[in-house]
Parts: sequence; structure tokens; C-alpha cells
Amino acid sequence: MRALVTGAAGFIGSHLVEHLLDAGHEVVGLDDLSTGTAANLAAVDGRAGWEFVRGSVLDEARVDEVTAGADTVFHLAAAVGAFVVRDRTIEGIRINVHGTDTVLEAARRHSARLLVASSSEIYGKNTKIGLREDDDRIVGSPLMHRWSYSEAKALDESLVSATVEAHGVPAVIARLFNTVGPRQTGLYGMVVPRFVGQALAGDPLTVFGTGEQIRCFCHVLDIVPALVALAGCDEARGRAVNLGTADQISIGSLADRVIARLGSSSTVVRRSYEEVYGRGYEDLQRRVPDCSLARELIGFRPARDLDDVIDAVAADQLGHRPAVA
Repeated sequence: MRALVTGAAGFIGSHLVEHLLDAGHEVVGLDDLSTGTAANLAAVDGRAGWEFVRGSVLDEARVDEVTAGADTVFHLAAAVGAFVVRDRTIEGIRINVHGTDTVLEAARRHSARLLVASSSEIYGKNTKIGLREDDDRIVGSPLMHRWSYSEAKALDESLVSATVEAHGVPAVIARLFNTVGPRQTGLYGMVVPRFVGQALAGDPLTVFGTGEQIRCFCHVLDIVPALVALAGCDEARGRAVNLGTADQISIGSLADRVIARLGSSSTVVRRSYEEVYGRGYEDLQRRVPDCSLARELIGFRPARDLDDVIDAVAADQLGHRPAVA
């Protein structure tokens, strides 16, 4: 296979690039390095079958160029993270909507399979335990920047679904639930690397809000093979498929877990949402997936737990990156 990975220098993208190369595929990576970094791709520098192209998914000519000859396109490029959504709202909407449209059209023109990475943010404030792919979205006002990412991803999914129906493009949507692991940065609001970094430094772990918010975290090395399997699954065509774990933990308990796991002397402090994000910020209290469709389609069963995640993120931040399995 010859694969194109957009967002290749990002956290998930760089792991996907390594996985594909290790499987013997040729890979072209596209990234504008706005949030991803060249360091994430250091392990594949000089490898046979690998090519990096610096460019934006908003550049139609560049996207068309790198899509030509690709059998499969993995579209991971996006503006993500709570701080990015807060500080770069307009840019984020443009990248997430127009970027997906550009990649989708290029895949259609060149008859490539396509996997589009979406997000559990799609479900908004729906707190059902075991969210299924056909469950309703419950989101706040579109005038609040908090929901702009959810709105953009919803448009992405609608574009994919309509294009599959109208043109028969072999595309699938992967809805990711809090993918975490080495190379993820806390600079854009990601909670696990932020907590780990604070614990390793002996600084207080800052919990936003009450700390009672429930999340489920899945190791990136469990997610990456699932992305490849979904991209090649004919039965997944035109569908959205949840990928994550159902192991629940509150953010306050996560802070305590990180401190205990790393033997840190850190304490926990709380900051209000208004203090961190400004007035009018809304959060959701629970987000738990039902991944039975992924199990049915591709046999998806995560093998790593939260302690594995914490250990891997800590090793990465200490400069000892684990090998990709």
C-alpha cells in the first residue's frame, strides 16, 4: 500500500507513520508543523519508503499532489486541544472543515480509500454511559467557542457521509475518545501529559473545575492499528466507528493516580473554568464510549490500561521514548 497521512508530525500521526512503515508500506506525510513537530518523526528519518512534505491541508494543489498515487489516505490533520479552540477559534474551524473538504475531494478524484479522524466531542453534553454511534448530539450554543470544535467535526462527518452516498468514495469515520500516550503534549490542554509533566517536576497538578468530570483514556498504540484496520474494512464504508475504552475515571482521581504511579511529591490544586478559559465555558460531565461496533467490524480490543499510559507518557517526557509495537 502507498499511504498518505495528513497531520503526520502530530501525536497520533507520527505513531501511525511508524506503524505503516513497519508493516512494509510506502508513506507520504503531510504537515504544516503548526502543532506537530519534526522531532515526532525523528525515528523515521531516512527510512526507505518514507517521504515528508511540509504543507497545509488548506492548500488544494499541495493536497492533490500528495494524494496522487495513494491507495489510502488517513486524514488526521486538525486543530485540536481546548487551548487551541479557545485561542484560535476561527483558524480551527477553517482547518477542520475546509481541510477535510479538500482532502475528501482529493481522495475522490484519485479513487483512494479514506479514513477521517473525528472525535468524541461530536456527542457534546450527552452523558450517556456507553455512547453509540447513532446517539444524539447534545451541544451548547454555537456562539460559545467551547463548541466550535464539535460543530466543525459534525460538519466533517456530514461531508464524508454525503460524499460516500453521492460518489461511492470508500471512506470511514473514526471517532476517537481521548487517545493518549507518548509524544502527546500538554501545551494545548491535553490533561494526561499536563498532569505527568507537573508530577515529574514536583509541581501542583492543576485540576480544572470540580474534578468530578468522567473520561476514558485509550493508549495510542491500541488506536493506530485500529485506524489501519478500519481504513481497509469494506463493511465500515460510510460509517462512524467509536474507538476508545470504557474504563472510567474522574479527572480528580486521574490526578491522584498520576501522583501515586510516579511517586511524586506533588499536590493537587483546583482552578475554575472561568479562570482558565474565560467567561461562559461549559464542560461535559461524562463521556464513555460503546465500542461494540469496532469489535464487530475489526475485532478491536484495547490491550493497555491507564497505568501503561502514565508510564509511557512519563518515559517520553523523561527522554526515553518506548519503541512502537
